[in-house]
Amino acid sequence: MVVDSDAGDHYTVVDTDQAGGTRAAVRHLLGLGHRTVWHLGGPEDSFAAQRRTAAWREALTEAGRVPPPLVRGDWSADSGYRAGLELAARDECTAVFAANDQMALGLLRALHERGRRVPEDVSVIGFDDIPEASSFLPPLTTLHQDFAEVGRLCVEAVLRKMRQAGPERGTTLVPTRLVLRASTAPPP
Repeated sequence: MVVDSDAGDHYTVVDTDQAGGTRAAVRHLLGLGHRTVWHLGGPEDSFAAQRRTAAWREALTEAGRVPPPLVRGDWSADSGYRAGLELAARDECTAVFAANDQMALGLLRALHERGRRVPEDVSVIGFDDIPEASSFLPPLTTLHQDFAEVGRLCVEAVLRKMRQAGPERGTTLVPTRLVLRASTAPPP
């Protein structure tokens, strides 16, 4: 039993649909009229960050857009702040998909300090839907991960393995849900 991994067909894997959630974020921002979507990606060695970055590139390419340069963080609000200072200096940056809510929080602070208003000047979407996301300023549009469902499916898979003689293999993806709040709007 493996969670949040690319173990593929060698094991039983349960994971959040990283790619599906990312595509929903990119589609939402492009649907608002943004010409492109910048990505504040997670660490290179993270499976979830790899999946989200690949899906971001694919979604933009499928929409006929050239992906802008990737900006990377380490999942922390501090790294989001540092990346946000870089993104705030780019006038062409009107939409950012942050690979998690903590980095989005740091990004929001950096944009605010540099005089870039969210969502009027820059739209921001996070990933996770942490309990505090609705209390960010502005409240963060984000992708909800159903960790309880991931856990439930893991327990079910372990119990099935205990009852069966043969190994169960394959990947089960738990869908995400886009939670719309106040951090996204059409571009200026």
